[in-house]
Amino acid sequence: MANSDSTPPLPVVAPLSSRKENVTPIGSKIAELSESRTELLSRIQGLKQDLQSWRSKLDTQVKVYRDELSELKKSLNGEVEQLRSEFQELRTTLQQQQEDVTASLRNLGLQDVSGDVQLVQETKEAEGTKVDANGEETQAVDKDNGNETEN
Repeated sequence: MANSDSTPPLPVVAPLSSRKENVTPIGSKIAELSESRTELLSRIQGLKQDLQSWRSKLDTQVKVYRDELSELKKSLNGEVEQLRSEFQELRTTLQQQQEDVTASLRNLGLQDVSGDVQLVQETKEAEGTKVDANGEETQAVDKDNGNETEN
């Protein structure tokens, strides 16, 4: 009996049919995972293509908008230049008209109340004669002896 105690017990071997049952579900799971992986990779590839297409369309749209803005800027600058030119013409025309009116008033014997009358008044006062707002000479009072003098 000593011999029988020294031998190790033999491992219990599962029957061949139960081992095959365990292999089949793992194989189908591997196939499912492989198929799922392929599907995900194709989705990722499609998304990458969509992203590239989107970027391309976006770049095109940005270029179109920049071109439109550039054209609008040129048009606006042209209009601003035209307005400046027209305002300069108006300014010149108004100055010319003002000069013409001033010359016409001088020809009619009227004076520009703001500038010419003041100059005449200063000149007449220096001579001792007063000039009223209408540009007419009036009598001035002699300060030394209180007598009126006529000019």
